[in-house]
Amino acid sequence: MAKKIFYSFLAIIAVLQLFQPDRNISTENFKVELANHYSVPDSIESLLNTVCYDCHSNNTDYPWFVNIQPIGWYLQGKINKGKSKLNFSEFGSLFKEKAIEKLENIEEVMKKNTMPLTSYKWYNKNADLTIEQREMISKWAINLSKQIASDSTAALNADSLPVKPL
Repeated sequence: MAKKIFYSFLAIIAVLQLFQPDRNISTENFKVELANHYSVPDSIESLLNTVCYDCHSNNTDYPWFVNIQPIGWYLQGKINKGKSKLNFSEFGSLFKEKAIEKLENIEEVMKKNTMPLTSYKWYNKNADLTIEQREMISKWAINLSKQIASDSTAALNADSLPVKPL
């Protein structure tokens, strides 16, 4: 009886592998991507790319075990939820008030140490931010939100301006 249960379990696991979730992979460079739209220092862009973009952009660098179901479904669900809360690939399309709100949320999660998720840090050791890195991201987010609030044009990346200043 135990053998039948074991082999049935293996058969179910094998069949599950045939149903892979859609991947969050895009080779497109969106004009409204955060760094293409707003001025972002290289150090911040590097941190966001390493720590945030897997779940908060239109391009995820998947770990090898995403191909094992139901783990892949779980991870894809987390990615979809993360993108629904904040998507850096589409950040430049946000209205001024919404962009400010998202930046204030970034500052809050950095201060409270609620992002990145602990489960993400298990397989991405680079995602374990230091206090200094958290403060850097937090300060950048607040400074950019203030800049957008006072003069949203000044916050834009020079390449995204319709007419280049003289």
